[in-house]
Amino acid sequence: MDIRVDGKAAVVTGASRGIGEAITRELLDSGATGVVITSRKQENLDGAMARLDAGERVVAVAARADDEEDAARAIQTAVDEFGACDIVVANAGTNPSFGPMVSVDLGGVDKTWSVNQRGPLLLARAAWNGWMGENGGAIVNVASIAGLTVSPFMGAYNVSKAALIHLTRQLALEMAPGVRVNAVAPAVVRTKLASALWEHNEDAAANAHPMGRIGEPEDVARAVVFLASEAAGWITGVTVPVDGGVTGAKSAQVLELP
Repeated sequence: MDIRVDGKAAVVTGASRGIGEAITRELLDSGATGVVITSRKQENLDGAMARLDAGERVVAVAARADDEEDAARAIQTAVDEFGACDIVVANAGTNPSFGPMVSVDLGGVDKTWSVNQRGPLLLARAAWNGWMGENGGAIVNVASIAGLTVSPFMGAYNVSKAALIHLTRQLALEMAPGVRVNAVAPAVVRTKLASALWEHNEDAAANAHPMGRIGEPEDVARAVVFLASEAAGWITGVTVPVDGGVTGAKSAQVLELP
């Protein structure tokens, strides 16, 4: 089956590297008319633009993921530049808090929850008000298997991703039938955000996954584009693990990484 998004315009947050950049490339390769990419820092966006090398099909917008005005500006840019905003991918995420929930720094918790929970809500609201409420579309949230299980010292992040998974279900109910809302839940992927989980002992991290390797950004990107495409036209409110078998083949175990 050829998964295509021909003629569609998209917004992808957190797209200056890693999974977000891979999603943008996959959307373009699958026929998207254009993609608005966002990130906090313009210099990071400039680097992504150079690597993507897609000319006028990509527009960069410096924006904070948890800022309401920035979310609206990203959606409006897609409408202005490409005439629509058919696909929205809430990929931006952060994890500055590390430690037990009973003692972790609350400032870090607030930031984690603001970006990982509030940010996707703001983006969905902006998409609804700026285009999708009248025209329909598809939203894909990038969650994590951390939202499906528990693990030591990452409680604030885990809770934020669990909330995002539930937000996905809630929005799917409220935005149907015109807008489909789904999520992907990656395990350990070769990104900067997840580097502490794999770069010191990649073999051990790989062996924690039944498929015998850690994920690549492209693994996640392909799943996102499928959910955004008409091939998934009767799918909404679900979270698809993209995890090398962790939540299926090893569902009774807690993922243990170095």
